[in-house]
Amino acid sequence: MNYKALMILAVALLSGSAAFSQIHKMERKDSSVVDRSFNLNPVVVTGSGHHQRLKSTATPVHVLSSQEIREQGISTFDGALTRMIPQVSMAPSSMGTFLRLNGLGNKYILILINGQKLNGDISNNVDLNRINMSRVKRIEVLDGAASSLYGSDAIAGVINIITDQPTQQLVSVMSDTRVSGRGVLTESVNLDIYTKGFGSYTSFTHDQADSYRNNDFEYVKGSDTETQKSIAPLFTGYRSNIIGQKFTYAPNRQLALNAGLDYSYKITDRPETREDVTGGLDYEMRYKGFRWNLGGIYKFTAKNSLQATFTVDRFRYGKEYDVATKSNAVGDYVQSKKQRMMDGEVKAILGLTSKSTTIFGADWRKDYLNATSGDIDQHVYTLAAYAQHEMRLLKDITATLGLRFTHHETFNNHLTPKATLMYAPGNFRFRATYSAGFRAPGLDELYYHYFSVNRGKAQISFGNQDLKPEKSNYFSLNAEYRNDVIALSVTGYLNRINDMVVKQNVPVDDASRTMLMQEFPEMTQEQADKMVSYALYQNSDKGDVKGVQVNVSANIFRGFNLSANYAYTYARTKSGDEWSVLERSIRHTATIAANYHHTWGKYGLNINLNGRLQSKTYYTGTYEDAPGFGIWNLHTTHSFDVAKWAFLEPGIGVDNIFDKVDRRIDSSTRKYALYSPGRMLVVSLKVKFKQ
Repeated sequence: MNYKALMILAVALLSGSAAFSQIHKMERKDSSVVDRSFNLNPVVVTGSGHHQRLKSTATPVHVLSSQEIREQGISTFDGALTRMIPQVSMAPSSMGTFLRLNGLGNKYILILINGQKLNGDISNNVDLNRINMSRVKRIEVLDGAASSLYGSDAIAGVINIITDQPTQQLVSVMSDTRVSGRGVLTESVNLDIYTKGFGSYTSFTHDQADSYRNNDFEYVKGSDTETQKSIAPLFTGYRSNIIGQKFTYAPNRQLALNAGLDYSYKITDRPETREDVTGGLDYEMRYKGFRWNLGGIYKFTAKNSLQATFTVDRFRYGKEYDVATKSNAVGDYVQSKKQRMMDGEVKAILGLTSKSTTIFGADWRKDYLNATSGDIDQHVYTLAAYAQHEMRLLKDITATLGLRFTHHETFNNHLTPKATLMYAPGNFRFRATYSAGFRAPGLDELYYHYFSVNRGKAQISFGNQDLKPEKSNYFSLNAEYRNDVIALSVTGYLNRINDMVVKQNVPVDDASRTMLMQEFPEMTQEQADKMVSYALYQNSDKGDVKGVQVNVSANIFRGFNLSANYAYTYARTKSGDEWSVLERSIRHTATIAANYHHTWGKYGLNINLNGRLQSKTYYTGTYEDAPGFGIWNLHTTHSFDVAKWAFLEPGIGVDNIFDKVDRRIDSSTRKYALYSPGRMLVVSLKVKFKQ
């Protein structure tokens, strides 16, 4: 299938149909539970650091609303992003989810919850199960370097999860359940209380899924023809729980205070070791996270406010044995890694003139890492101050200048500027952006001393204390047209990264083999003899990512909405004089969604058809590229306003309608891009009571 042609055709057809639809003003207002419409101009905060309408922000932002997520039958964070944002891709594993944005991996993507960093990476794979989807109000995705506002790690972009705290009803209880094949179950229960300025928001979410593989066989190592049966999972099953509690207090219109905590627990559910078949494991991976925060905002006037937040985030993981071994009994837990982050920020948002918004801020952060392998116990602090001034120069021209000064305990001082210019005649927007990025190497990249055994093969990684920080320069041009019926946006960008930190394979000879056995006494002679190379963190020369994005959303007529998004990404990295494709990058990707909603009295019907199409995924070294695919999903919800105090919404749908599955046989040179187990029936039920 020619995916590039199909994607371009889909976007063109959607654009054309929207352009020829009847252009008329449609009333846009907050809707009831059964009568809702698609908002093409929501309020956002991530692009500029303060609240403004999407069409008014000088930096383009992609927004996923809770309404869109719910109507597509999505219950997971990774599902929301991959079904609706084409420049995002994910690969699940027992070590978290490997996330990519515009060709760049996890460590270049800053994930925030209400503007505060989510801690807890697992080998640079973020544990996305820590995100409570039942509380998500919207997800904002900002492409490109954003270090002037958000500091280190924001080189590929920022994903900011905005949570919801209702402030209207006195008491609300909500239960949301979703069940599908392969043991997938998500259950969320929320209790909200709001009265006289005081709010209490309690939530519990349970999520689980079974392990599975799509082909029962794998190639025997060293052979391209001989196969053997394996139970090693393609998708790693798990069970997870999240408990959250947040309090808010607003004694008057000027002051608002909040405090919250979240506890998360996750354990994998993988096949146990067996003598008759390969691929089983002796242990499960267990993760625990605990996060708490305090914050407040004081509004002097409508345009002048002072905000302060303090967050502590602890995360740890290790191995819990479910098979007895020579050194461990069933139930033993061996910690692998423990992280802690403390972050405090003060920010002033000021309307110094009627045509400007100025932000001043200061941030202090301290990161701790404790790793069993190599006996690592390290910490580092960062101090930063930043300023941003956004001003309307002429009637239709707005400019933004920003600058952040960062002092890193290990890597000294760095400046990261930002400049944007927006020309906004009528319903058109033309934007130009330059922003610098900065990323300090992580504590694991500096100090890691890691040894593990995977399927009998020793794996070793070393940190490097001589690493240099990574820096980037991001340029983008954007053209947009937006009214009440249609939103059309085209963006071209270039992101150049210097001194990329990569894992490079170092060949093993007799001398290094002796060194490795001294460094890791637990490694056997047989494992050492089989080693061909070990991994060492080093600075590559540079990375280069170029891309084009096309986004179209249209309210064709009342109750019928269409959207299509296309992303072209060309990502490369250079080491020495040689350029190579960036690992796991995808050249062409598109997402398409059609949604119809209609109400008859107290009953509302919603039908959503959505698809993701992508070309092959590139892999480097000896790995073969993974083929492209197209996945289509159909979901319906049926809303009933049973009474003023009760709401019922059952749902039924089909994931992967055309049963697209990658059934290739596992081999040592084969990786995957499609992890779907095939066509699955999805059933859901949402129940809400309020007073």
